Amino acid sequence: MTTENTMPDISIEALRQGDRSEFARLVDAYSAPIYHLGLRMLGNEQDAEDVLQNTFINALTHLHGFEGRSSILTWLYRIAANEALMTLRRGRPEVNIDDPVDSGDDGEALPPTQFVDWSALPEDELLSAEGKQALDAAIQSLPENLRMVFLLRDIQELSIRDVASALDLTEANVKVRLLRARLLLRERLSFYYGERMRKEKTNG
Repeated sequence: MTTENTMPDISIEALRQGDRSEFARLVDAYSAPIYHLGLRMLGNEQDAEDVLQNTFINALTHLHGFEGRSSILTWLYRIAANEALMTLRRGRPEVNIDDPVDSGDDGEALPPTQFVDWSALPEDELLSAEGKQALDAAIQSLPENLRMVFLLRDIQELSIRDVASALDLTEANVKVRLLRARLLLRERLSFYYGERMRKEKTNG
């Protein structure tokens, strides 16, 4: 998983001075996490590639605005998140990262309606290609404002503070949205694994 500790030191000053080799290092270092965020958010390789390209173009254009208050990766995630959300808005104009979730973001997360005990399933079922596809589909089904928080926190492993910085949210709102996302994912995956368990019993 991509973290700041695994990334090389990038000189912002060299980037501002137009150092092409430093920009190449920036792209090499951060392309994979930015692309994966775009792909998970949009579910389309071409859209993810567009997000990747536009993220680095915008980063290069707005280097003067980077003040170093967050990490380079968090700053790039912020640009990528905006690019992904703009892509979604072009398809569905009502999409907005600030749209309230069902709970109203007031900390009262609505409980899901169905849980299944997954412990009865062998681990290889949980990690199978089919299981991963089910997880990807469940992530794609999340409302966009919840999906982005979940991807940045649980998939890209940013801290709550960095997610809040990347999305211009309060840490409290990030926590509420993350909780909602996790509960919804568990509920939706329960249907999939519930069916798998029924098949195991039938075939057994």
